[in-house]
Amino acid sequence: MATLPITKKGAEKLKAELHQLKTVDRPWVINAISEARAQGDLSENAEYDAAKDRQGFIEGRIQEIEGKLSAALIIDPTEVDAGGKVVFGSTIELQDEDTGDKVTYQIVGEDEADIKMGRVNISSPIARALIGKDEGDTAEVQAPGGIRRYEIIAVMYI
Repeated sequence: MATLPITKKGAEKLKAELHQLKTVDRPWVINAISEARAQGDLSENAEYDAAKDRQGFIEGRIQEIEGKLSAALIIDPTEVDAGGKVVFGSTIELQDEDTGDKVTYQIVGEDEADIKMGRVNISSPIARALIGKDEGDTAEVQAPGGIRRYEIIAVMYI
């Protein structure tokens, strides 16, 4: 299996979710199933069916997180020194050359991406256009509305 890059913060978030699923959600659903069984006929027991469905979701999510963590390449952006180059985990301040608007993005793994929080997926068009560039360079991004040009104002490893 190929390694998947993830920031240290993203890995901690996945580990916290895994802990919640194993220590809180799994025991709760096991209890809900046993209570539903105690009610008798399982063929017409909606609570039992719902609890079994929830159990399937929880177990599937546990397997998914464990798989991602086992294949993860955890990168701490504060320990990266790429000499001002844009790399995974770096935070980049950009200025749109057409509008003059400034935006700041951090390049993160798939599970961490949240555009509203300024975190973009490593495989997104903007991240692919930025990787390997230096401060002062211009990146061209193929956006739905056409090609956008961004000047890289600053590259930070925070």
